[in-house]
Amino acid sequence: MFAVVVTFDIKPDAMADFLPAMHENAKTSLEVEEGCHHFDVCTDPARPTEVFLYELYTDAAAFDVHLASDHFKAFDAKVGPMIAAKDVRTFAQVTS
Repeated sequence: MFAVVVTFDIKPDAMADFLPAMHENAKTSLEVEEGCHHFDVCTDPARPTEVFLYELYTDAAAFDVHLASDHFKAFDAKVGPMIAAKDVRTFAQVTS
């Protein structure tokens, strides 16, 4: 498995628009991407502008398929102006 963790800092006035788009992106990824196995969208009221993602893919190639998908490209274009900062980290070896 290949893990991707992303932390977003969302502009305060954009959170109400960002979260529905993020949830739709996660749902679509799980439904249409064979290599996407898990996609959590996490928030905490103590950090109202932070969104944390935890995603599991078969391998790095499956994550590349995600990044090249039409639904991800549309999501990325829509939410880009809403993001104040973004940190993406990947982990090539995931064991349980």
